Amino acid sequence: MAKLTAAFGTSHSVMLMASEEDWRVGFKEVDPRNPNFYDAKGQPCSYDYLASIAPQGSEAMVTPERMSERYHAAQAAMDHMRDLLEKAPIDVLIVCGDDQLELFRMTNMPAIAIYYGETIRNAKRVVTAGMHWYKYAQAMRQEPDEDVHYPVDAELATYLIRGLSDDCFDITAVNGLEPKQFEGHALSFLHRRYLTKRRIPMVPILLNTFDPPNQPTPKRCEQLGAALRDLIAKYPKDIRVGILASGGLSHFVVEEKLDRAILEALRTKDSAFLRSIDPLRLQAGSSEIRNWIVVAEAARDLKLGWVDYVPGYRTPALTGTGLAFAEWTE
Repeated sequence: MAKLTAAFGTSHSVMLMASEEDWRVGFKEVDPRNPNFYDAKGQPCSYDYLASIAPQGSEAMVTPERMSERYHAAQAAMDHMRDLLEKAPIDVLIVCGDDQLELFRMTNMPAIAIYYGETIRNAKRVVTAGMHWYKYAQAMRQEPDEDVHYPVDAELATYLIRGLSDDCFDITAVNGLEPKQFEGHALSFLHRRYLTKRRIPMVPILLNTFDPPNQPTPKRCEQLGAALRDLIAKYPKDIRVGILASGGLSHFVVEEKLDRAILEALRTKDSAFLRSIDPLRLQAGSSEIRNWIVVAEAARDLKLGWVDYVPGYRTPALTGTGLAFAEWTE
């Protein structure tokens, strides 16, 4: 029988592919134009509003020196995550991520999708002279030399699709990509930053965390994680399974209090707290916290060991990303 032997969580923000100089300067240029800001009550707001309510002295949070400190802390956390994934006792990795208009469009946006093709393609990156640094950082999630077709455990994916459907989950089954499509950022970040030396088969599970109106509730995410845990335990093949949450935590406003409460709930296995999070708090990038709720419940029988958190402030308005990294083990 299969066994869930490890679980992981990682942010995948474009911050993590940007340079130190981009952290120090670039985000102060682009963040004031970001249209996806929400306040602590989940209501849409502007950058100017966030700047007006920022605590006194917030400029000291984003000095070049502080930005460099956080940049290097995030790089160290990612290096450690890479080492953990390279050595993890797993034969397959289920990835719970989100699709942000990459494989799907608003003309047809599934709440939960599972990819079950034999491989999934990541495209060769396109880099041009004079390219804006933000687009360049995004391109670093793609392949340096040529398209790469990464392995998928199609058998396990098909089993999960059928099992979840039998358990009354409405699953969209995806068995291939259109000619110009390639895997979304929730997967390509993992392949380019963590798994360059280990070609481990994946099972991509894609939640619509970002786009209204059909995002799964935190309670439904908890239910999905529990169902995955049960199905993995019943899978008849003798394999070691890992599961990983890709995305989060809070952004595009850093809500350090919320992030730390979530990490504490992961440590104490406080499912009640996680499923009771107000969906209004899970707007824009913070919506990716849903992926962590799924994995936390799936990994309930494992122990949360290593956790690292970098509050990625990048402007005096305290915009940015709560960068989190975690590992669960037996």
